[in-house]
Amino acid sequence: MIITVASGKGGAGKTSVAVSLALAAGQAFYVDCDVEEPNGALLLHPHVEWQEEATLPLPVVDEERCDYCKACSQACQFHAIMVLPHKVVVFDRLCHGCGTCVYVCPQEAISETTRTIGLIQGGKRGEVGYLAGRLNVGEPMAPPLIRQVKAHIPQDSPLVILDAPPGVSCPFVETVKGSDFCLVVAESTPFGFHDYLLVEELLEDLGIPFGVVENKAGLGDNRLRRHLAQEGVPLLLSLPYNSDWARAYSLGVPLVEAEPSLSEGFLELLGTLEAAR
Repeated sequence: MIITVASGKGGAGKTSVAVSLALAAGQAFYVDCDVEEPNGALLLHPHVEWQEEATLPLPVVDEERCDYCKACSQACQFHAIMVLPHKVVVFDRLCHGCGTCVYVCPQEAISETTRTIGLIQGGKRGEVGYLAGRLNVGEPMAPPLIRQVKAHIPQDSPLVILDAPPGVSCPFVETVKGSDFCLVVAESTPFGFHDYLLVEELLEDLGIPFGVVENKAGLGDNRLRRHLAQEGVPLLLSLPYNSDWARAYSLGVPLVEAEPSLSEGFLELLGTLEAAR
């Protein structure tokens, strides 16, 4: 089972829930797909066993063979290659590495090299497997790295927990694709509720089943619960605001270790999802 843990905004408690879910389950694989700001390791404390560079193909033009026909630039939907009268310019930060320019070049004047976009590392903590990506500073595109991170997930993992980037942009979509369920961590505050609605709308468009974990319950009002009841969205777990948990988080202590009794609630949540499959 693949579960994506998501949130409409940063700071909602997404990573806290994702790590605690993995630790409570025991035999699980935690994958930090928030490659622009991966911080799951600060709570999980895994033993990193390997790491490798993540690369992306980049076109290289042989100017001696090129006749400047513009077939490559016309085919590139990302505008990553521009043909001038006597020169071809490649914008490496716009290139998605799809290889279309190589395929359409009638003169076979385009080959590919690679450029490094980030780092992938893996390891474990006890029975919990660990994967994470870290995007290089200045890289504008997270989805290619997220795809490569997900490609390292063992096929025989009984439970995979994907810690998604916050928000509803392309990195989140790349993460949640292929998931069996999306667990949305939300706050019942004006901003938290607004951002939750964005996630809800997107997941409905994608056709991915979802439910909600209410975090910091008691800080806001009841607008989130009222909406979930009206729309028939399951509220799977409610975590009250607790300053002691916040202090534990600041020290790198997961929820289920700061409050061991919470493990039962996370296990019941997993049982509910398994029963609904």
